Amino acid sequence: MTQGMRDRVAAALIGALFVGIAISILVSFMHDLSVGPAVAAIVTGGLGVEALYSAVRGRRCLLSRIGPLP
Repeated sequence: MTQGMRDRVAAALIGALFVGIAISILVSFMHDLSVGPAVAAIVTGGLGVEALYSAVRGRRCLLSRIGPLP
């Protein structure tokens, strides 16, 4: 497996994880869905979907462009 393929698989797994987190946020706060959890779920899910899309297209996702954090 080449490095590019490993990066794509890693991005797809991270994207699926973020989509799962967004779904769990929505399920957890379904009875009391205020603005905060809804925005968190939309942002997290959006980053996850973008990572999945980028993995399919073979380009770097937004999460990988953040760079090294301290």
